[in-house]
Amino acid sequence: MSNRNYSREELAAALDSMGIAGYTDISRYGSGHINDTFKVETERGTRFILQRVNSDIFPVHILRDNVLRVTRHLKSRGVKSLEVVGYNNPWRAYQFLEGYHSVDLITDPKEAEVAAGAFAKFQNDLADLPPPRLGEIIPKFHDTVDRLRLLDEAAKADVKGRKASVAAELAFIDARREEAAKIVTMMAKGEIPERITHNDTKINNVMLGKDGSTVVIDLDTTMPGSALYDFGDMVRTATAAAAEDERDLSKVYSKKEYFEALVKGYLAGAKFLNEAERENLAFSGRLITLTIGIRFLTDYLAGDTYFRTAYEEHNLVRCRTQLKMVESMEAQKEEYEAIVRRG
Repeated sequence: MSNRNYSREELAAALDSMGIAGYTDISRYGSGHINDTFKVETERGTRFILQRVNSDIFPVHILRDNVLRVTRHLKSRGVKSLEVVGYNNPWRAYQFLEGYHSVDLITDPKEAEVAAGAFAKFQNDLADLPPPRLGEIIPKFHDTVDRLRLLDEAAKADVKGRKASVAAELAFIDARREEAAKIVTMMAKGEIPERITHNDTKINNVMLGKDGSTVVIDLDTTMPGSALYDFGDMVRTATAAAAEDERDLSKVYSKKEYFEALVKGYLAGAKFLNEAERENLAFSGRLITLTIGIRFLTDYLAGDTYFRTAYEEHNLVRCRTQLKMVESMEAQKEEYEAIVRRG
């Protein structure tokens, strides 16, 4: 979340520009780290979410077009989604989702199944979005080959003199370079199709309704990509037995029962997958986890310029947990692939 403080006048001007009147309270809301988010109470009892988009991170005009196209398409299909009530870059407002809640951590396999089903349905509902192609919010976001290029550049520059201390991590990644290009190569050949994907498939981006319904939120990175990237990041986050920055690597592993729940929920809704996509679902978890590990190591070598850190080796600790997760998934490779085949 941005540390910027907004005056009551600035917030009021943003609401006024979008025709929202009669507000009685505006307060910070949520746990996001990129945009500034507020909950707005009104004298009529109607509530809104007000956001200021971080224009340092996002191309705001492309983002606006994407969000409006996606939400309008979902609405046209009768799918419950975010309701945009005003958009005046860099500010926007959504109708508050009454009767819904979110959780920050998956605590049982059933929650993993529900989350996977929600993201599969989201992808399925956007599969027939009419042309033109959605804009790329962050080009090459999950392109592991490009992430390796950036790692190589950071290692060569070694601006903080840290390269010698991460020889084991660099060797681990080097041993998997050929495999890391697999999905990018298959997409280039047309074997894996480009799809509309969410690209931030954490459980707290699924709102859970009292009636059992779900709504996928945080649409800012919804753009063209591979369905495997979305599923892979679910595997990375939902099956982790420990926190992303756990120092004790003996606590870090991928939980098979959670993977099984993800597969069950995802395959129930992802009717669009072709055979190549299905065959690489288990691999996608290993790939995306490796990719995030590469990103943490790149930032560590570059001097911690991207991810927020709490101490000097924070990004290195994060990298090591990701690589340990990759090891755990590799050790369970045959079991995970059998789960997908049964699904």
